[in-house]
Amino acid sequence: MAFHLSPIITAEKEHAMCDTIVAAGPATEDGSVILAKNSDRDPNEAQLLKHLLPTKHFEGDEQKCTYITIPNIELTNEVLISKPSWMWGCEMGVNSHGVAIGNEAVFTREPYAKSGLLGMDLMRIALERTETSYDALILITELIDEFGQGGNGGFKQKIYYHNSFIICDRKDVWVLETAHKHWAAKKIEGIYSISNGLTIEEDFDISSKGIEDYARKKNYIKKDENFNFRKAFSDKFYTHFSRCRNRRNRTYELLSRHFGKITPAVMMSILRDHGDDSRYLHPHETSMGTVCMHASFGPFRPSQSTSALVSHLREENSVHWATGTSGTCTSVFKPFYLTGKEIDFFPNTETTSFSFDSFWWKHELLHRQAIMKYNSWLNTIAPERDELERKFIEDELKLHQKILGNKRSADELMAFSKQCFGVSDEKSSIWIKRLQNNDEDKNIPKRFKYFWKKQNRAASLTKNFELITE
Repeated sequence: MAFHLSPIITAEKEHAMCDTIVAAGPATEDGSVILAKNSDRDPNEAQLLKHLLPTKHFEGDEQKCTYITIPNIELTNEVLISKPSWMWGCEMGVNSHGVAIGNEAVFTREPYAKSGLLGMDLMRIALERTETSYDALILITELIDEFGQGGNGGFKQKIYYHNSFIICDRKDVWVLETAHKHWAAKKIEGIYSISNGLTIEEDFDISSKGIEDYARKKNYIKKDENFNFRKAFSDKFYTHFSRCRNRRNRTYELLSRHFGKITPAVMMSILRDHGDDSRYLHPHETSMGTVCMHASFGPFRPSQSTSALVSHLREENSVHWATGTSGTCTSVFKPFYLTGKEIDFFPNTETTSFSFDSFWWKHELLHRQAIMKYNSWLNTIAPERDELERKFIEDELKLHQKILGNKRSADELMAFSKQCFGVSDEKSSIWIKRLQNNDEDKNIPKRFKYFWKKQNRAASLTKNFELITE
């Protein structure tokens, strides 16, 4: 097997910087588990919401993942996932049993394989095939052991990395962190956050066989030191330049502020954070160190938040708040449910350039104006967006309380989800036209403007700003 000895990660080639956060038990307002994630990737890499109903497979069937093929199983679960359009795997998702997972790229001292299962493949397989968070954890580690993790995880440029995961169900939360075929995992109570760096130290609950002996043999730890997974396996250089510590410190701080009162709305606000309590940073001022990030030219600025999910894992009628769009701070979270009925009301053509048949791409007409006219967005449109979401959340809670224990609730849930999506889509079209009439903000750096003009041309998007307003 061939390996890359280091990840490809330069000023123009860094991708897949994300943040996954979780709150459970005493940390949440209702005692439930809430998982949230921002997926940060290439600005022209469409990330699609995809709903898959349970699917039967014949004996001997195989599943083609992004780079390799593995044996299939007889019946896969119903899932809602958010996936880059070119990739089989997903950045985050949930299944009908209430298992929800988010992953992060992590950089380690172990070699990176040119082929294998991407971390996103591992996540989708686990969602499609397991019913509890622990089973998902064990399946991922077994897949890593049998098939290996590897392959290029980048869209336009190459990047190779290992993976960490937060894996939850309605009762339990696990953090799993890997370095090639080695791994450690621990059970979580309360709050936790991961952001592109290993975090598990001496306090893991389970691990891969012989991990400490292996680390000592490789001289990853000194003879007189206790075994510490993070210290032993982290690649300090690449971990530092991912700015993961900045983001993890920020998300953990914000989770701690709301401990005991965390709701989906709190999680949404954390995913939109621009990283400064003293003032709200303009998109051109954000960086790889901010939770909601916006791409630009400059050192380590190629990634941006391309999709977001807040999964509220209640005992009944779990609700999954997804943007399905980039720019978490310019997006609307909409409610989705897994009811066994097809979710067929949002356009999602898997395309790598602009298309009105893709909800993700249509939102770019709003998002790419908003980041240049952010003062107008914040002062006139963002308050309307916030009120719209507040109403969605309020109405969703009323619906949840109304139908508790009602097994015939699937139609009501689906109708509500469709209604919210439709209202959000209508509002988006209105906001796009309103922003057309506003001036760009002053003092936006030329490099920021030029970067986005280049992105718009590359995605065949520029000419469509006019079409939407006709």
